[in-house]
Amino acid sequence: RNSAAAARPALGAMTLRFVLMVNKQGQTRLAQYYERLPMDERCALEAEVIRKCLARTETQCSFFEYRGYKVVYRRYASLFFIVGVEGDDENELSILEFIHALVETLDRYFENVCELDIMFNLEKAHFILDEMVMNGCIIETNKNNILSPVMLLDKTGSL
Repeated sequence: RNSAAAARPALGAMTLRFVLMVNKQGQTRLAQYYERLPMDERCALEAEVIRKCLARTETQCSFFEYRGYKVVYRRYASLFFIVGVEGDDENELSILEFIHALVETLDRYFENVCELDIMFNLEKAHFILDEMVMNGCIIETNKNNILSPVMLLDKTGSL
């Protein structure tokens, strides 16, 4: 069996390639990649994508194409949530809905999430994201289902 074909998500599944959380100064607070990229390419990709997002005005739409990725972003307070997807058949509005679900889930857990929550609880933010996305595919958007394992780990003191 071809391992490259086995690693690809099923037809019709979202193919997220990266999720970034960035502040208004362009500093990355969280970065999660769902494809293998060398560190220098990641740095260059982040720098350029972040620069493009910060340079856009509020009257411009929340997505653009860059290096074969469709980049969808949304600003909530002082944080930009940036998602890179692959392929022309991805629905930008569904990615915006995913970003909104992520923010609402983080809001519920952190009680009005802010940049400092992400900075000082990075492992929890990654854990919440990992509950929502596996191998680039969105697997869960229900806040209760996402947060129940996180709360359980909080109770046991494991996280």
